[in-house]
Amino acid sequence: MEAANLSVASTAVALPLGSEACSIGGAALPGREPPFSVFTVLVVTLLVLLIAATFLWNLLVLVTILRVRAFHRVPHNLVASTAVSDVLVAVLVMPLSLVSELSAGRRWRLGRSLCHVWISFDVLCCTASIWNVAAIALDRYWTITRHLQYTLRTRRRASALMIALTWALSALIALAPLLFGWGEAYDARRQRCQVSQEPSYAVFSTCGAFYLPLGVVLFVYWKIYKAAKFRFGRRRRAVLPLPATVQVKEAPQEAEMVFTARRPVVAFQMSGDSWREQKEKRAAVMVGILIGVFVLCWIPFFLAELISPLCACSLPPIWKSIFLWLGYSNSFFNPLIYTAFNKNYNNAFRSLFSKQR
Repeated sequence: MEAANLSVASTAVALPLGSEACSIGGAALPGREPPFSVFTVLVVTLLVLLIAATFLWNLLVLVTILRVRAFHRVPHNLVASTAVSDVLVAVLVMPLSLVSELSAGRRWRLGRSLCHVWISFDVLCCTASIWNVAAIALDRYWTITRHLQYTLRTRRRASALMIALTWALSALIALAPLLFGWGEAYDARRQRCQVSQEPSYAVFSTCGAFYLPLGVVLFVYWKIYKAAKFRFGRRRRAVLPLPATVQVKEAPQEAEMVFTARRPVVAFQMSGDSWREQKEKRAAVMVGILIGVFVLCWIPFFLAELISPLCACSLPPIWKSIFLWLGYSNSFFNPLIYTAFNKNYNNAFRSLFSKQR
């Protein structure tokens, strides 16, 4: 997760400002540093708003899960793990990345120790956020396709194991350069702070942090799609066609009372899709959107991170910055997606704010 310079590189245009201030190709001539352009101020403002919104929205999800007892179970612990990683991205990673964007000449002026801390948290939090998305997709997949075998106890154990593996693998990928001397993040001569460009580490980190979870979520959604298509297709085939001479008047979709034989409970079932089928449809749509946004946000960055060290080539700084912040924005979209498809969160948000008044 290399931090690229957005402010100077994006304004790499010759701007005649007298004899002592002129920028050509992003390099300022001796005298004074070039002033920020209106475009740069606008971009920085948007990035600050993105950081604030990412922090506040994920913090709201965490507070809601902690305060509402009904959320103290699966799958909300997976959502909480994702929110923790995204809050850390907003607090520990994005602000220092913005400072690096604003520095002239793409220089890191905060020292070697802080560089190592920042890069480690960058890789740790972003990798954990990505693997948490994969864990949520796996949980939804098992819930939809194996709802009889995937009991509450099994689900609780599986989610705890997935959370532990997520953070352990993320820590291994983040700390590998420091523990095993796998490249250097800080270049004192050039004052650069970036993820180790060692080709072997680039393959290891990108595969472990992105391509492996990408394969998991694509496989999971393909299986969810096949299971849903099979189930709803079988349900349609089970309905016998009526004779052509019989005319049936369409009735409005009204709730009807259903008495269950095994338990003395009165339930209401819609005359169309059952409650479980509607829930499974919403879960499948949520997982699909979550995966789609995840892929769109991160795949440009990780393609560049894998190819650049292997071919000893480099993208223009402006594109590095765009890909980097597009990946960071996934931490903003995550809570929007998995709360938009869960009415319980919306009700909890309203209840939380009404109690504060």
